[in-house]
This record gives sequence, structure tokens and C-alpha cells, in this order.
Amino acid sequence: MKKINAFCAGALISGVLCGASFAADLTGTASVNVTSDTAATAKNMAFDEARRQIIVDVLSPYSDSTALRAAVAGEKASALTSLIASSGISGEKLSDTAYAAKITMTVSRRAAKNWLASHDVQNWLTVDEVVSDVFPLVLSFNNRVADWSNVRRVAADAGIDLQTVSIADGQIVFNVATARRGALTIALRNAGWRYKDRDGALYISK
Repeated sequence: MKKINAFCAGALISGVLCGASFAADLTGTASVNVTSDTAATAKNMAFDEARRQIIVDVLSPYSDSTALRAAVAGEKASALTSLIASSGISGEKLSDTAYAAKITMTVSRRAAKNWLASHDVQNWLTVDEVVSDVFPLVLSFNNRVADWSNVRRVAADAGIDLQTVSIADGQIVFNVATARRGALTIALRNAGWRYKDRDGALYISK
């Protein structure tokens, strides 16, 4: 019996971007509880599953998630281990046949970029070390009021603040904190929005 849950804790528009900070880490956390014939085996299984889930969670906002999941599922554990820059454990519990813990891992941007390319997974992951504190979210709308309200509601439900910058030519531009890019992308995708990363801006449409 095994249980695993995980979550990930991301053309430039003139005048929208401001300031600079270090790029947000591709970091995710998985709570695992795995039972096997021995604690050692359960621990190995837990780390492998956590690693796969975290890689999918943190890279999905920057890639074709369907192709990513297939590539991760078919990859050897040793190859995926090479994508991990650092890891940590908290709340570890062991028994003779079980292992439980909260596992946190950070994926190396450069290693992930190379791995995605080698597996022909379309992606928009950058390896730049510096990005802006905010990024532009560009909404191409069909119904200005309805689409504007829907996107703001999706963001609010995810605990993300959107600052409306401009409304013109069939598009609404928002400023969003860069640290919340991954969470926002996942929330929008789950709400049925299509997205494309283009030169640092996130473009969405229905």
C-alpha cells in the first residue's frame, strides 16, 4: 500500500516589467507514505515516486505536460536523480516495512532544460539566473468582462494577486509576482485556459 501527494511551492511588454531578483527555484514537496517488504525498499520507492512527482509538478508549467509525464514515466531513476540539485527531508518516520516523510527537492534548471530537449519535450523553461519581480500575464479575451472576471477568480482561488495594467486591442495585461508563476499556470490550466510562454510573458486564451 502506498500513498503520495505533491505540490510545487516559473515578447516583453514595455513598461510592465520592473525590478530584478534571483529566479525562483524549481522546488516541490511531496508527502509520502510507502509500505514494502523492508523499510529500506519502502524508502527507495518513496524517493523515486516523490522525485517523479516533483519533476512533473515543477516542470509542467514550462512544458508540454502530457509529453513530460510520458517522458518521466519511462525514464530510469538514475537519470531523473541527475536532475535534482538539492533535497531535504522532514517528519521522517520508519517502521520495519514502511517509510513516511515530507520530501522537498529542487530541480536544476539547466539539467532540466537539457533533459527536456533530449526527450523532445516542447518547453519554455529558461536558464537565466535573473528575472523580474513581476511578469506580464496577457489575456486574449472573447468576452472582456466575463474572461477578466474568470481569470481573476481562478487567481484568487489560488491565493494569487493580479494587478490589471492595461486593456486594449482584445487583450488584458496583468502584473503577477514571479514567485507565483508556477502556481498560477497550474491553476489556469486546470480551469481550461490554454497558455504559452513567450519571452518571459505568459499568454493565455480559451
